[in-house]
Amino acid sequence: MADEAGVGRRGERSVEEGPAERGPGAAFHMFVLMEDLLDKLKLLSYEEEALRRHNMRPLSRHYFALPTNPGEQFFMFCALAAWLITKAGRPFEQPQECDDPNAVISNVLSELRSFEEESDNEENYIDLNVLKAQTYRSDMNETAKQEEILQSTTDAAEWNLEVERVLPQLKVTVRTDNKDWRIHVDQMHQHKDGIDSSLKETRGYLDKLHNEISRTLEKINSREKYINNQLEHLVQEYRSAQALLSEAKEKYQEGSGGVNERSRVLSEITEVLEKVKQETEEKGSSMTDGAPLVKIKQALTKLKQETTQMDIQIGVMEHTLLQSKLKEKSNMTRDMHATMIPEATVGAY
Repeated sequence: MADEAGVGRRGERSVEEGPAERGPGAAFHMFVLMEDLLDKLKLLSYEEEALRRHNMRPLSRHYFALPTNPGEQFFMFCALAAWLITKAGRPFEQPQECDDPNAVISNVLSELRSFEEESDNEENYIDLNVLKAQTYRSDMNETAKQEEILQSTTDAAEWNLEVERVLPQLKVTVRTDNKDWRIHVDQMHQHKDGIDSSLKETRGYLDKLHNEISRTLEKINSREKYINNQLEHLVQEYRSAQALLSEAKEKYQEGSGGVNERSRVLSEITEVLEKVKQETEEKGSSMTDGAPLVKIKQALTKLKQETTQMDIQIGVMEHTLLQSKLKEKSNMTRDMHATMIPEATVGAY
């Protein structure tokens, strides 16, 4: 019975998934699934029970169908999965943004496997007649759909007009996020394939170039050995000449050091000699030159003249002082006589 139930389930899944996989709209099947999922979540009141608890925005119609923000979409998926598992009656810890993604996914998958095992155990008790009836109905639905497809009553012109009208709405632009690690992995694989293909083409050229370089190096080494053997005696002579040259340079450096020291001593002696010459010249010029004597005589003459003038001025001053003293003395005597005459007359009376 379990085998038949499994066959029935696989038949139903193939009937549901077959048109989406074989039809021309298989590329848009994910959008249909996303809309179906959103309708089911709304029936379960996910906005009030799940989103408000985590302060999240409601899902759009194509939220999981388009890769806009992988991190946010992954956390939303984990939160909804945990809420659904909890709503199904199983305790499940609410994931956080800092949790390990692999650990969260493994926990979700383990819970889903346990649900599948329970559903398989329950399906073992399904009545065979019910299963046959479901299989018969699915077969009848499939045959009816096939007959409708084979016996179409739609006008081709109307169909083309409807296709032209709906075609712009069916175009979906998927924006790729450069921060998604899957895109980076795909780019790495593409670059690796390009490198492998380029390496296959260039490996032959590189091997050929390596062989040519190796042969050229071998030729250069053999030629170098031949030249060294032919010029061995010249090399020895050159080395001996280099040794003699180094000895001569050492001797020259030693001699140049002594010469420099002696040149320094000579320059010092020359400076001292120049100073002595200058001093002797100054003393000789001072001894033979009569200009200082002339200057001394002129100064003495000038002093004599100034002394004479001072003497004259002193004599004039003495004469003036004597005249003033004499004048004062005559005035005093006159005053004395003037005072004595009245007193004598007064005594006579």
